Amino acid sequence: MSQQESMELKYLKSLARQYPNIAAASTEIINLQAILNLPKGTEHFLTDIHGEYEQFAHVLKNGSGAVRRTIDEVFENALSNKDKKSLATLIYYPVEKLDIVISEEDNIEDWYKITLHRLVQITKKVASKYTRSKVRKALPKDFAYIIEELITEKADISDKEGYYNEIIHTIIRIGRAQDFIIALSNLIQRLVIDHLHIVGDIFDRGPGPHIILDTLINYHSVDIQWGNHDILWMGAACGQLACIATVIRIAARYGSLDTLEDGYGINLIPLATFALDTYSNTNCDTFSIKYNTDYNTKDLSLDMKIHKAIAIMQFKLEGQVIMKHPEFLMDDRLLLDKIDYEKKTVMAYGKEYPMNDTDFPTIDPKNPYALTPDEEQVMERIRQAFLKCEKLQKHVRFLYSNGGLYKVYNSNLLYHGCMPMDGEGNFLSVDVDGKDYQGKQLYDILDNYARKGYYAKNDPAEMRKAQDYIWYIWAGPNSPVFGKDKMTTFERYFIEDKETHKETKNAYYSLLDHEDILNKILDEFELDTRKSHIVNGHVPVELKKGESPIKCDGKLLIIDGGFSKAYQGKTGIAGYTLVANSHGMNLVEHRPFVSAEDAIRNETDMVSDNILIETAKRRILVADTDIGRELKESIGHLEKLLNAYRDGILIEKGI
Repeated sequence: MSQQESMELKYLKSLARQYPNIAAASTEIINLQAILNLPKGTEHFLTDIHGEYEQFAHVLKNGSGAVRRTIDEVFENALSNKDKKSLATLIYYPVEKLDIVISEEDNIEDWYKITLHRLVQITKKVASKYTRSKVRKALPKDFAYIIEELITEKADISDKEGYYNEIIHTIIRIGRAQDFIIALSNLIQRLVIDHLHIVGDIFDRGPGPHIILDTLINYHSVDIQWGNHDILWMGAACGQLACIATVIRIAARYGSLDTLEDGYGINLIPLATFALDTYSNTNCDTFSIKYNTDYNTKDLSLDMKIHKAIAIMQFKLEGQVIMKHPEFLMDDRLLLDKIDYEKKTVMAYGKEYPMNDTDFPTIDPKNPYALTPDEEQVMERIRQAFLKCEKLQKHVRFLYSNGGLYKVYNSNLLYHGCMPMDGEGNFLSVDVDGKDYQGKQLYDILDNYARKGYYAKNDPAEMRKAQDYIWYIWAGPNSPVFGKDKMTTFERYFIEDKETHKETKNAYYSLLDHEDILNKILDEFELDTRKSHIVNGHVPVELKKGESPIKCDGKLLIIDGGFSKAYQGKTGIAGYTLVANSHGMNLVEHRPFVSAEDAIRNETDMVSDNILIETAKRRILVADTDIGRELKESIGHLEKLLNAYRDGILIEKGI
């Protein structure tokens, strides 16, 4: 017996423990073969959420319009538009809507009866593309048996209508109607989306990234492609000081320090006390707050001082990292040592520029990148707060275990930023720890360093180096998730000349209309260029200027449509959802979302338009997916097991 045959026999013996006889193996083959012929599940792709939890939650609840479309399909002309809106709102927000209905409805039992019948019909429809086993796993425990009875055809029951009516009547009679409505609504939400892809940037300006992550942790099936802001927070959770300072500065800039203090329980009092003491008589006008409507303006003066204090520390800490890593090629970011305090100017790009602020009480002109003892103490206390924050660490571990810098899934390549290229369309070579990487290898090595920065605890020196690379992934000129030549934060604060604010995008973004470039990228990841797509986030599509999210007939899809309110003025819309189902692919274009409260009270929904990208020539089955390939492989192994039983190589058990 060859080594290969020996290993195969060993595997079959292991498989036989699970399928001990011909009957068991045959049953599983039949089951898997049947699954292969089901329609593929619906995938939803979202990107650049930037902490906008209310809008994000609504998109999940309405399935990017899928719930309403299902209602229209099931009831067509049987329900008025008003009734359809009410039913949709109930499915999205069952708890809140029930409170309103109960207070307003005269005959609540009749309403329960009608509503439950309607919800059962919708549930039947959305469950129809799954196996009974998969639906069963999704059922809420309290009502699993009842729901299965209601949504499963019973051919042996002559009076089915009476049977179903009695079940619903009993649910109402024993006072479980509200709980059952909530359970059915949540189940419908669960079944309209089979798998969710988040193509980067959960974090940034919005007020609720922690709420979004709580939702994702409990979501049934999700993967994440890290965006630059996700990477920044991951670095902060590792304890990398430049990342921590940047996270706090951005939060201060956009009036969202509450995310850190209330959302994550991170104590910023040491920083606030330091800022108040050190910058009490300092001009902080440059450090204004771009706050939203919920911001408490009584904190404005203090937050501006915090903003300035942490910004100065950020520039110092970044300078330390850059000087430690010449391979980053970021010496142009070293500007603190280029300030002339007498002339109030800074030398940048070979030119002297006036500065609007040089009142920096903690900067020593002779050693400008050194933290003062007080700054060191503040940063160390905050670092410990980040490291010991249980909720943040839980969220970041989730990002690591369910995410990466890219993902290949069902012939689609997903990444947040770009593939670093030169103007000729060649992959850029990037020095990572003394060795050049490009293309897929660059993604892989940076992904590896991002993980080492969190997990390499047995090698502190390697871990610290990896953490510096996490910061590079956030802001480095050749980082695939950043995609620009520099981050001009210093210039935007201190230099009025807008020419210095310019950040040049990587050549990748000017090459996206060239199909040969996209094919080159797909080839790099060993994907079939005839049917594969690249799904990309990061750069908002300026629809108002006539930009299109669809490049090369759908080979590349840029799905950042301004989910974040900060970008909606630029994009003209409120984000995209890319939907890939058994019929093909379409891009759902969302209009601005008012609020969950408005949706509940006035039964408003997010208005969405569908853009058809690709229609499948035949319906796409599970057999055509990555899961399908795994199932076919399993069938192959089980068939070998059958032959081993029939040839007497293995003995059946449990007959």
